[in-house]
Formats: sequence, C-alpha cells, structure tokens
Amino acid sequence: MNLKYPFLDLGRVNEPYADELVAAAERVIRSGRYIGGPEVEAFERDLSSYTGAPFAIGVSNGLDALRLILRAYKEMGVFHDGDEVIYPANTYIASVLAISDAGLTPVPVDIDERTMNIDTDLLEQAVTDRTRAIMTVHLYGRVSWDDTLVRVARRHSLKVIEDCAQALGARTLSAGFHESRYAGALGDAAGISFYPTKNVGALGDAGAVLTHDEELARTVRSLANYGSDRRYHNIYCGFNCRLDPIQAAMLRVKLPHINAENADRFARALAYRRTIDRQDVILPMMTNEVNDCVWHQYVIRVPADRRGSFMREMEKEGIGTDVHYAVPPHLQPCYATLAHGPLTVTERLADEIVSLPIGTGISVADAAEIGAVINRLDF
Repeated sequence: MNLKYPFLDLGRVNEPYADELVAAAERVIRSGRYIGGPEVEAFERDLSSYTGAPFAIGVSNGLDALRLILRAYKEMGVFHDGDEVIYPANTYIASVLAISDAGLTPVPVDIDERTMNIDTDLLEQAVTDRTRAIMTVHLYGRVSWDDTLVRVARRHSLKVIEDCAQALGARTLSAGFHESRYAGALGDAAGISFYPTKNVGALGDAGAVLTHDEELARTVRSLANYGSDRRYHNIYCGFNCRLDPIQAAMLRVKLPHINAENADRFARALAYRRTIDRQDVILPMMTNEVNDCVWHQYVIRVPADRRGSFMREMEKEGIGTDVHYAVPPHLQPCYATLAHGPLTVTERLADEIVSLPIGTGISVADAAEIGAVINRLDF
C-alpha cells in the first residue's frame, strides 16, 4: 500500500545530501584506502569535537560499540565475569545483548511512565555487592540523566555507560555539571549507532564509542582491530569491529546537519503536541527545552486493547506507524531465565505504545494533519 505519510522513507531522508554523498563515495573509491585511514580519522575528530568527548572511536555498529566498552572494562580489570550491570527494562535488545555477551549479568529496572526511561528512584534498591555499572539508555532521543543517577553511581563507585544510539545531539544541564553537555559525553563511556534510521544515519551499519578515559579508548580501539596494538601484535583476543571508510565519509557529510535535523524534529513534535487532543491518546512528555529530547521517535500511548485497531485505521488513512518496542528484552525467548523483579510499567507500556512519523519525510504541516486525523479517528 502506498501511504501518503510513510513511517520512514530513507530515500527521501538522504535526497538532500545525494550529490555530496556521491562525491564522498567517489573520494573513498579513488583514495584506495578501504580500511581505516583519513576518512575514519577525520570523522572521529568531527564527532569528538561535536560531542565534547575527548576520544571517539569509529566502530562497526551500535551493538558493537557497547560490546567493546564492556569488554574493554573487563580487559582493564574493572569488570569480571558475573558482575552486574543495571539497565532500563524498556530498551532495544541490543543494550542487553551487549551485557550478556561480555559475560556480565543484566539487571533490568522498571521505567518512569512519563519519560519512558529508567526510573532512577529504583536504582538504589537494584544495587548489590556485584553491581559494577549502570547502563542508561537515552530512549527515543530523550536524555536519561539526573542527580539521582549520578548520586547512586558515585555512592557505589559504579561506571555509567550511555546507550546513546537514539540521542545524538540531545543535551542536559543537570546532574553536577556547570555547563550543558551533549549526551554521549555525560558518563564514563557511550555507545552510538549510526544505523540508517537514526537522526544521523549512515548508508549501512556504523557506530562509535565516546569516552573521556584515554585507557578505555586505547583498549576499545585495540579490541575492535583484532585485539592488536600494532600490526601483527595482538594483546587481546579481539574482534573485527572497525568503521568502514565509506560509511565514515557518508557520516562526515551528514553530521554537520545534526542540529538542524533535531530542530526540525522538535518542530514536528510540537505540532503533534498542539494538534492531538483526545483523552484516550497519551502524548509523550515535552518541555520547552529544545535539546533535552531530539525526537528520534514520537511515541504516543493508546489503550492496549485498541492499539491494533488504531494502527490499522491509521494505515487506511495513508499514515504509517510502528511500535518501539512491542516485546521488552526480558520477555524475549533468549532471556527467558533472566532474573528480575516487577517490571509492571515497562510491560504495560509495551502494549500501549505507538510511534508516529517524525523524520524528514513529513513537514510540520504534515504532522498537524496527522494529528487532526487522529482526533477524528474511530478505532
């Protein structure tokens, strides 16, 4: 079915950059450097400069970014097999796969209903003598960072790892900083995804690790390159998780536009907020601060028993929708034995959430029109 408002049209997303992307690809092809080299190094410098994190390491994807951080901490003797990492129960499964893949124990914590991010008031009771880190996930583009999280981490000497896959360009003023900082430069380390659907998307898989810790950066870089610190000298049993130069070149074209992209998304989110007006549709929290959420997804809530009907009726109106995410990681078959306490908010919201179009494929006027359709929809 051809939708008037598809949920996401990547061809349309990349169309404004088409000539520059072609030129960047040609530059890499003609360079003869297809692994590492100047394109990757330049992108790492650009990303470090933008986020304020002193060290940026380009890697193969967002999952590998998180895997490499956790594995690096093990190689450094900071983490050991079986150590616990707290994470928000409402997240994409990649967050949890990284933890378990590193031989660590995932500990899910329920979420705050308003932010749909981790409920930091529950952190203290989740900490045990085996807890070594908190993985905070800036889900849907909203910064997940506050004074309580920082206080708990400091009290128990925990590392704070940011899953920043959806929040490049988001900022916060809170939690012990005298100046605003970008997500990705808040904690001890951060993993970023440049999957094509992200606010800054590659034309394939790509990711990065950000950190203030030089030793961690050095260890991550070695692990990502077969565990080598120099050619034919392998100090770790590593991986092949390098960022391709052609993807680095694509990202160098698109990264300078991230603030404009995020501002456009804020404008569409504001149009939804101002237009949608019905009691059975709950809108996401929105503040007057443009940068606290970069609106990677615009996630509303509808009654669970009517979500399917809502999405079908939206499709009939020519509007694409999606669900991020219908099944939380702790309910996936691969984590059937994962121990956890009550996760009632996460499980309830998983049955209610619906994502509306928010990306480049729609305008502010389109968002208002979609909102008007929702107001009159019979579902």
